[in-house]
Amino acid sequence: MAEKNVVYLSDADFNDKVINSDKPVLVDFYADWCGPCKMIGPYLEELADEYAGKVTIAKINVDQNNLTPSQFGVRGIPTMILFENGQQKEVIVGADPGRVRQHITWCCTKGRDAPSARSSARRSAS
Repeated sequence: MAEKNVVYLSDADFNDKVINSDKPVLVDFYADWCGPCKMIGPYLEELADEYAGKVTIAKINVDQNNLTPSQFGVRGIPTMILFENGQQKEVIVGADPGRVRQHITWCCTKGRDAPSARSSARRSAS
């Protein structure tokens, strides 16, 4: 599967491509050696194709870029953080495709209830 719609980030361009983005961005904090990261990778590529133009799917290698993960408190991988309007909206730790899709779908269909009361509480606490 091609990764044509997946954006690869670095510490240097994170703010420009994520914080200043005019659309939601799901950032996957990963490492090449991480088994669960490899498992969720193809799923994220599918979502990048499916939601192209609506949500940006981005990846940042934590071994090559350690400032950004530290800034957002990433302590385990894979960790995915959904950003909208430059703000952290949701954190997903672990390879959980269903939860990733749930939050991207919610992000693209505003006006509906949040995916769960627990995640709503996390979003409002951010």
